[in-house]
Amino acid sequence: MSTTFQALQPGSGPVRAATYLRATPETVLWGRLPSRADAPALSVEPGTEVTFDTISHEGILEDQGRDPEKFFAGHGAEVVLADAIALAASPYERTFGVDGPHVVSRPVRVIGAEKGDLLAMTVVETLPRVPYGVISNRHAKGALAGEYPLEGDLYSAFATVSGDGAHGLLPLVEGGERRVRFPLRPFLGIMGVAVDADERPHSVPPGPHGGNVDLNLLTVGATLYLPVQVAGALAYVGDPHFAQGDGEVSLTAMEASLRATVRFDVVPHEDAVRRFGDLAGPLAETSEHLVPTGMDEDLDVAVQNCVRAAIALLGARYGMDPRLAYAYLSAATDFDISQVVDVVKGVHARIRKADFT
Repeated sequence: MSTTFQALQPGSGPVRAATYLRATPETVLWGRLPSRADAPALSVEPGTEVTFDTISHEGILEDQGRDPEKFFAGHGAEVVLADAIALAASPYERTFGVDGPHVVSRPVRVIGAEKGDLLAMTVVETLPRVPYGVISNRHAKGALAGEYPLEGDLYSAFATVSGDGAHGLLPLVEGGERRVRFPLRPFLGIMGVAVDADERPHSVPPGPHGGNVDLNLLTVGATLYLPVQVAGALAYVGDPHFAQGDGEVSLTAMEASLRATVRFDVVPHEDAVRRFGDLAGPLAETSEHLVPTGMDEDLDVAVQNCVRAAIALLGARYGMDPRLAYAYLSAATDFDISQVVDVVKGVHARIRKADFT
């Protein structure tokens, strides 16, 4: 663990945006996502950047004692975030095992966003708040449900950040000194808009609203486009990661708190259709790729949905014949598994924009 790392406690350290939302029991939801009935924590004009303090759920959950000071001290951590401690100690009402685990911001109203528009959420900055993270497998969930955890209902691996801040470190055996070293690529696992319903959705399964998409391409510079369901969009973020492999097979990845800055823009309906077609769900864009997504509880169906979305996108954006688009995707596009652990499985395609210039 880096000895020079300065933890980003609430209100301390760099805050990029003029609009800053701390994570308090009053400004977050724990285990549920916003609906149309939720009052916004903030209202902003399109083009506004907002800096969020996000809290990882790992280390604060009930099966970990709901005592982050004790949990992280047991792993040798020298610093614990004050807002994580405050949330865990608060009387926040949630039902463990019924509600989801994730901590998300209460919604941000984007003035002028209307149903049928797209909300564009661009990741501007992601700053690690602590020099460690947790990777868990629990309750017989994950890709090998029934085989792992090997003992008990929960196994949490404690990963640290290298001195250069660019890599995660995980021991090869418990208590051992030899470690595997892997690159960090921080991103927000949850980015979404409110659903057009009064009931708050569970935080685990993603959907047309975005939510727990766990798309590891959403690093700095990437944009997620989401169909707006309610006036003002009522956008939110959460589930911070330091790193995640495609699939996220054990249940969580390197979960760790971030200070994330996101810019909110609105793409009016007619412009959205011209650029992307009629989107039914999340679409990401990076400097290199257009990234349509497909989701379903059945992974085969998720792949099919992603292929259909990719064909439709190529037709809308480039006027490509669907038969030729299908052929191009087979010859030139990677279809990757976003995650297989969130009930609704996710697949994303990486379409190279340079192929069409």
